[in-house]
Amino acid sequence: MIESALAALGTVLAPHALLLMATGVGIGLVVGILPGLGGTVGMSLVLPFIYGMDPNVALAMLIGMIAVIHTSDTFPSVLLGVPGSSGSQATILDGYPLARQGQAQRALSAAFFASMLGGVVGAAALFALLPLARPLVLALGSPELFMLAVLGLSMVGVLSGAGPLRGILAGMLGLLLGTVGAAPAAPHYRFTGDLIYLFDGIPLAVVALGLFALPEILDLLRAGESIAREATMVGGWRDGLRDVIRHRWLALRCSVLGIFVGFVPGLGGSVVDWLSYGQAVQVAKDRDGFGKGDIRGVIAPESSNNAKEGGALIPTLLFGIPGSGTTAVLLGGMILLGLEPGPTMLTTHLDSTLTIVWSLALANVMGTVACLVMTRPIAKISVVPAHWLAPFLLVIMVAGAYQTTRDWGDLVAFLGIGLLGWIMKSLDFPRPPLLIGFVLASSAERYLWISTTRYGWAWLRDPGVIVIALITIALTVAGSRLRGSIAARGMAS
Repeated sequence: MIESALAALGTVLAPHALLLMATGVGIGLVVGILPGLGGTVGMSLVLPFIYGMDPNVALAMLIGMIAVIHTSDTFPSVLLGVPGSSGSQATILDGYPLARQGQAQRALSAAFFASMLGGVVGAAALFALLPLARPLVLALGSPELFMLAVLGLSMVGVLSGAGPLRGILAGMLGLLLGTVGAAPAAPHYRFTGDLIYLFDGIPLAVVALGLFALPEILDLLRAGESIAREATMVGGWRDGLRDVIRHRWLALRCSVLGIFVGFVPGLGGSVVDWLSYGQAVQVAKDRDGFGKGDIRGVIAPESSNNAKEGGALIPTLLFGIPGSGTTAVLLGGMILLGLEPGPTMLTTHLDSTLTIVWSLALANVMGTVACLVMTRPIAKISVVPAHWLAPFLLVIMVAGAYQTTRDWGDLVAFLGIGLLGWIMKSLDFPRPPLLIGFVLASSAERYLWISTTRYGWAWLRDPGVIVIALITIALTVAGSRLRGSIAARGMAS
């Protein structure tokens, strides 16, 4: 195994392989910076160019692209309050307030170092867990997957701040929006009003852009000021590095969480940042700063985002079951290259598997260095006056929303969700619970239907279901008690 790993490292460090990996990293950086594109779109654009290439070299380029998308998508999330992809939504909650305080460079560098740490940990986990993961993947059935979705929904209370009732209402609204479109188990459509656009449901990118981005732009225009209230740039990349070192256990903990979420097919990368953010809030003793510019709220989701890719590659390589949309496109690329996912990836094609591991680790380092170089000039966007910046941002958001399905319904839905987001912000309703409910609605309903159809209600007695249920209850009770103790301290002071 060690000899094979060293041989794969030699393949990755070959000049032509490094050049193509750098090309993939560059494309991934651009895709991440542009809101609304995401890794699936970027990977799809690259696939036609890998015909006839050496499989290992082509994999280095594809993995280089996958590795850095969730690094560079931090730029729009922190600087503009616009999610660069579905995995950078939680970063907005504290990254954007830090940018408004003139600490954009600190927030960005902390995010990049956390992403690099998560990516390297994810690559190490991929190397270590591949031979051991097969039994665990096969042990997860629809009941366990449903309970994992319930665990994700339990984060609604954690992310609701001092108003858990409002958070629960927002989460219920998200669940309701998530049921729009075709029912997973019945031949009819729900809440579509006979509009063909709604038959497949409301696109996630449209909901995320409307819920978070549009209200911030409207507030910027109303205030007539730049994103950063102060024209001076406070903090630099060294401050971000110190933040990650100081909160290294948080970053490592969230990296492990990201690996697990990526490892479980069907959970999706859209929820991992919220789970890690909620976990960071739960364990924090001083949580009053979250949502107002706490650097831990940047480190937690960013470390889990990049670690997730290592976990998602495990079921992709072993069973041909993609752990995310991006790895689904990668799966197609592997088949184009003549690589069949399965046990042969640990025997006949072990060199290709180890090439993927090394590429994932090296590309994360390359992407972080590139982003750090770009941080200072790009961070100056935060001091550009709103009346110059807002029209440009609106064009980007409209383009990002429209490219989702290329239907005019995207724009109508974007404006409608944007109005809802603005009303929620004005009334001090938390918006993250709505998005969590929306993201998990489809998978929770689907796995619940499969479980009850196949097992009746006997699945409630499964050991895996009971364990996940106990974890969910424990986390919910702990979060409630911590919230109560913080409120009591606030009243006492």
